[in-house]
Amino acid sequence: MRDTKQLARLFGEKTASTISTARILVVGAGGIGCELLKNLSMSGFGHIKAVDLDTIDLSNLNRQFLFQRVHIKKPKAQVATQAIQRFNPGLDASFEQANIKQPEFDVDWFSQFDLVLNALDNLDARRHVNSMCLAAHVPLVESGTAGYLGQVTVISGGMTECFECQPKPAERKTYPVCTIRSTPTAPIHCIVWAKDYLFAQIFGEKVPDELDAKGDEGEDLEELRQLREESWALAKLTAAMGSDEFAKLVFQKVFDSDVARLLSMRDMWKHRQPPRVLHFDQLHSAVDSVFDPASIDDHAPMSLEQSFALFKHSADKLAQRHELQKNSDADAFLAFDKDDDDTLRFVAAAANLRSYAFGIDPKSIFSIKAMAGNIIPAIATTNAIVAGMMVVQGALVLGGRMPECHTAYLSYSSKRPRSIVKDALAPPNARCAVCRRRYLTLRVAECSKTTLGDVVDCVGALAGTDRDLNLGDEISVVEGSRILYDYDYDDNLSRSLKDLGLVPGKMVTLSRDDDSDTVPVVLSFAKPRQDAVDGGDLLVIEGFELIPEFAPLPATAMDQSGGGKVQDESSVSGNPGAATGATEVIEEAGLSVGDDGAILLEDDDDDDDDNDNDNDNDNGAASTAGVQRISDELAKRNIDEVSASGPPGAKRRATGDSEVGESVELAD
Repeated sequence: MRDTKQLARLFGEKTASTISTARILVVGAGGIGCELLKNLSMSGFGHIKAVDLDTIDLSNLNRQFLFQRVHIKKPKAQVATQAIQRFNPGLDASFEQANIKQPEFDVDWFSQFDLVLNALDNLDARRHVNSMCLAAHVPLVESGTAGYLGQVTVISGGMTECFECQPKPAERKTYPVCTIRSTPTAPIHCIVWAKDYLFAQIFGEKVPDELDAKGDEGEDLEELRQLREESWALAKLTAAMGSDEFAKLVFQKVFDSDVARLLSMRDMWKHRQPPRVLHFDQLHSAVDSVFDPASIDDHAPMSLEQSFALFKHSADKLAQRHELQKNSDADAFLAFDKDDDDTLRFVAAAANLRSYAFGIDPKSIFSIKAMAGNIIPAIATTNAIVAGMMVVQGALVLGGRMPECHTAYLSYSSKRPRSIVKDALAPPNARCAVCRRRYLTLRVAECSKTTLGDVVDCVGALAGTDRDLNLGDEISVVEGSRILYDYDYDDNLSRSLKDLGLVPGKMVTLSRDDDSDTVPVVLSFAKPRQDAVDGGDLLVIEGFELIPEFAPLPATAMDQSGGGKVQDESSVSGNPGAATGATEVIEEAGLSVGDDGAILLEDDDDDDDDNDNDNDNDNGAASTAGVQRISDELAKRNIDEVSASGPPGAKRRATGDSEVGESVELAD
């Protein structure tokens, strides 16, 4: 075990001792995760578990320094934990190659950790970990980077803002370079794969292959054999460049044999839709022998046949260009440029073919050009700084020094005197649809024999006791966007929890049907405790002592006036001049008030189609920030909140667990 004397000098003996025994969960072993795991192992943390679904890709090696070329195709979490154990031989480090959203990672699993550190690169997983940490009552250190920008904050239920307390854009317009080689789930994953892997491997700058230079020094011989075979296959493709068979060989490797290899990994597809193999000969017979690239509408999604024909055409054209350049320079290579029609069309065709293989919606060439051009490169230095700040915040949390924790921002500007700026942790948003919840654990003996009606009765039996949840007689039960039960819909009461998919790892939200201010309850399904005696209760609800105190919801202009508009200055909360003061604040923020009293979020879009992507992104961010500034200033001046209306996505609101604009469906 590493000596903790330096930590003791920094944080005190008590904190240093706690760090050495605390159980730490790191979610993500990529850019931030590698730096974070290294820092934890070298700082005296004694028990670390890493979870990551991905395998190592060539494009990761420029910044994820725990990985080398011999590790390509291996699980990131496994290689990373093995690396930090070499740094610190006494370290208790373990890993899981899995999706953190899988049911086995339930509230009990999260509860075994003293601290969770997020090093994720997607919004959906961050939201899930945020909810699980709230349910398990475990503090979370959240992080993120985008180019030269970075942020670290601490989330603790009932004490600070959670990840959902502030609106998040429904879809990001810019992305870090993080190629998902095995399990793409979105068009951007396929675009990055086509641009940074396929194009770069075939036409890009070549790097020396180290596989044959490595002996059998403790490495998996089967893994080395597979990697050598892939290297030989790529070499064969390069040798065939310029021949009539070139496009066919590339296609058969990446859309046939590589996909078939992924399908052979059956465990990978237990919880997701498997891909399908694309066959060259079948597609070749379905397209015209003479292909005109001008026949493709750049603004319409390409069909499978169009993608195939464009792939063949652009691959052959790039091969000819590459061969011509090599005649004058043996080391010549091609570089992707979104304004280079040949390279763009190759990437677009390859990305759409991969989308079809993995059941993802295809994109138009125009959309792919915009998305490929907006990818933000991951900066290794940014990751290192953010990971360092995460360890400091984590040490403070474990030492019981939450008041000393803060949100830290990393920025890059020649005009800013400091690159790192810190701010006090914000209190929870009183209207947050995620952390303004009472999280409890529901232990179920047998999901196949327990019905939804049993759960409703178990909650109702608490009425009048010291554990009364004050939900009343008319409650609703919702899982995500699925309504399971309410006063007017009781079809599911007799169905078993297993039949409804409510098994350990799932959550349901219970709330009053009368829209009162009563804080809703979230029940996390879990297995019975191991020490539970046979014949005990089928249902046990736990965690009442961990529920934080919730302040009453602040009154709004809508509550006070009985309507959704800002009234005249004599009718807002009985405070003359309040409406005028609110208008002043809004105008100072550069916005205006409409005739109906709503804030108008102005759109500066100049209707230039080429800039729609950027304008939508900038305006959405500015609108949200503007509303937040107004809310903060109104609070300072003791003025009631006013309603905000604007373009879709400018401000997220939530009703229960379902976002406005999101369909709510009844359970089958």
